[in-house]
Amino acid sequence: MFVESRCKFVDPLDRAMELFFGLKMDQTQARNGVLVYVAIKDRQLALYGDKGIHEKVGTAFWDQQVRHMLTHFNRADYADGIAGVVTGIGEALYQHFPYDGDSDKNELPDDIVFGK
Repeated sequence: MFVESRCKFVDPLDRAMELFFGLKMDQTQARNGVLVYVAIKDRQLALYGDKGIHEKVGTAFWDQQVRHMLTHFNRADYADGIAGVVTGIGEALYQHFPYDGDSDKNELPDDIVFGK
């Protein structure tokens, strides 16, 4: 997840993609990295999923997750909006890329990154 005050682009998806590739999130073996992007002061958000996960879930899944976030954000319920989306994405990843405790390793940090 990447959180910043202002979005540098008109389209937050463009910013999410820039950050995704800048953070090298496309370098996972299964190409299943996902970035949740929020620009708080500009009231913008986007989700960007790499090729592997996008091919499994499709555009409708991402649109549904964004609607979920917006529903909660519009009520100033940010925590539940983010938690619900993280849970939904986690369930999709679990379904399409089941965890194998013997061979899987966490290829990306789970930290929330805060920009300016």
